Order: sequence, then C-alpha cells, then structure tokens
Amino acid sequence: MEIARSINGALRKVPAWPLYIIGVIPPAWLFYQGVTGNLGVDPVKEMEHQIGLLGLQVLIATLLVTPLFKLTRINLVKFRRAMGLIGFFYIVCHLAVWLFLDVQIWSQIWADIVKRPYITIGMAAFVLLIPLAVTSNDWSMRKLRRSWKTVHKLFYPAIILGGVHFFLLRKGIQLEPVLYLAGIILLLVLRLPFIWRWRQRNRTTSVREAT
Repeated sequence: MEIARSINGALRKVPAWPLYIIGVIPPAWLFYQGVTGNLGVDPVKEMEHQIGLLGLQVLIATLLVTPLFKLTRINLVKFRRAMGLIGFFYIVCHLAVWLFLDVQIWSQIWADIVKRPYITIGMAAFVLLIPLAVTSNDWSMRKLRRSWKTVHKLFYPAIILGGVHFFLLRKGIQLEPVLYLAGIILLLVLRLPFIWRWRQRNRTTSVREAT
C-alpha cells in the first residue's frame, strides 16, 4: 500500500487536460499514414479498423479504473472522464472514416446498418455512448444529480456491444476479439459489489486465523 500512496501522490500533481491533446495524436497520425500510402493496399479499411480498435482499448482502460483502485488502491479516477471522452472521440473518428471514406453512399449506409449484424450492434453501442459523452461535464453532474449515475450506467451495455461488434467483425472465431470480450466481461464482473464483500470477508477471516 505504501507504493500505491507514492503513486497516488505523484498522480495528484499530474493534470488531466494534457490527455486531450495526446489523444488527438493517434488518429491524426493514422490519417497521415493513410495519405502517404503507409497503411497497405486498403488504407481506408486499415485506418477504420485501427481507430475503432484503439477506441475499444481506451474504453476498456476506462472500465479498468475502478477494479484497479479496489485491487491496488492506485487511484486514476481523475483521468477517467478524459479517458472516456477520448475513447468516444476515437469511436466518432472510426464512424466518420466508415461513413465518409469507406461507404460514402448514404443509401448503402442505411442498408448496411439494417442488414449486417456487426454494424447494427456497433451503431447501437455508439448511440448508447452519446448521452455519456454529452453529460461528461460538471454542469450535467449538478443538474442531473442522482440521475447522472443512472445515465452513465449505459457505459456497461455499450462496451459489451462494442466487444461483440469487434468479435463479429472478425469472421469466424479468432483469439484476439475473444480475449477482448472476455476481458470486458471480467472487468464488469469485478465491479459487482458481492465480489468485494466476499474478498473482504475472506481477508478478515485470514487475519483472525493468523491471530
């Protein structure tokens, strides 16, 4: 726990706002790589997939903040809002590449949303993330009060749908999307209150037996 205190002490001196600047770099770099021909034979698809995967990774990292604190006492809560908004930004970029650079034909876009399950699920995840992004500010927290937490619970079905979207995107069962989906489910399970009550009970029992 002494290590956690030292880390938390150092983190208190680090502001969250630089994350927003750093967060712009990966999609900008991918766009530059695509324009300069460094993303292979289909740069649009590669850009689309890499930005989407990056968005899922950042959202999973956001989900990790609470279990990490409970397991190690390392507190990253002050960065969680920035991480969530950056993850949403990447998903918006992923969607924009698909809409404006990949498909481009609006009638085809609607047909894909309706007919292709992985796109339907991906769009559903995106729609669930919108109210979270819109209300990720102090003003919304004050106005919504207790309802704010209820709104932000939409993150849980959204990230599950994001994991399923990635799983279905890769045709056939592949290890990478399975690991992502399993990681999401594990992190959600670790957020369940009874897990920590059980852990605390076992710890208390162990201390009593040792004494």
